[in-house]
Amino acid sequence: MKIATWNVNSLTARLQHVLDWLAANPVDVLCLQELKLSDDKFPLMELKAAGYEAAVFGQKTYNGVAILSRVPARDVMRNIGGFTDEHSRVISATVDTPTESVRVVNGYFVNGQAPGTDKFAYKMRWLDALRDWLRTELTTHSRLVLLGDFNIAPEDRDSFDPEGLRETIHHTTEERQHFKALLDLGLVDSFRLFEQPEKSYSWWDYRMLGYQKNRGLRIDHILVSQALVPEVKGCVIDRVPRKWAKPSDHAPVILELG
Repeated sequence: MKIATWNVNSLTARLQHVLDWLAANPVDVLCLQELKLSDDKFPLMELKAAGYEAAVFGQKTYNGVAILSRVPARDVMRNIGGFTDEHSRVISATVDTPTESVRVVNGYFVNGQAPGTDKFAYKMRWLDALRDWLRTELTTHSRLVLLGDFNIAPEDRDSFDPEGLRETIHHTTEERQHFKALLDLGLVDSFRLFEQPEKSYSWWDYRMLGYQKNRGLRIDHILVSQALVPEVKGCVIDRVPRKWAKPSDHAPVILELG
C-alpha cells in the first residue's frame, strides 16, 4: 500500500500536475493540502475518471485539504475534535485495504508567520489541540498515519541553512518541541526509518533559485503509529514534479506499507 502527501499550492492551478503524477505514480491514497478552493469547485469528476474517490474539506482562496483514495474512505471527520477553527486544515478518514484498515489524518499545519506574532500563538494553540486530540484518536485507531505539510523542520539537517535560520519560523525551539511531542505519542517519522541522501528537502522557495540551488526545507512529513512501523517498506521524496512548468513549491512524499 502506498500513501502520499502533497501540498499542491492551489489545486485549480495544479490539477493537471496531480493527474499526471497519479498516472505515473498510482498510489492507493494521496493527501492534498492548500487546495485553495471551496468544496463546490473541487474537481471530483476529473479525479474519479483517474480512478480516485475524494473526501474534501475546502475553503475559498486559502487552506483546504483532501484525501484521494482508490476505494471510498469512510468515517470522515473534519478539523480537530474539540478545537474551534474557522480554517479548513485537517481531514481524517479510514481507508480499507484487503486485509486491514488505516486511519489517515491529513493536515495543513499552521504556518505561524514569525515568532511573537498572533499567528505564531495560534500555531502553538493549534498544535496543542492536535496533540491532545491525536492521543485519543490513537486509542481508537492503532493503525494511524499523520501526514501533510507540518510547516516544521524538525532537525537542523532538515534545513539548508540551520544556523542562519535558527529560531526563525519553521525552525523555532517551540515548533520542534511540538514535533517531538507528536513523536512522544508513539508516532514515528517514517522518512527517518531509512538512510536518506543528505540535504533531502520537500519544499523550496520560488524566489532566488531556491530549487536550483537546493535551498530547501523538509517540512512535509509522514508519521506512523507503532502498530504500522513493522510494515513500513520505504519513504521517499519525489522531486520530479518540482521541475515541471509552474510547479507547486512542495514535492510529494510517499510512504510504502507492505
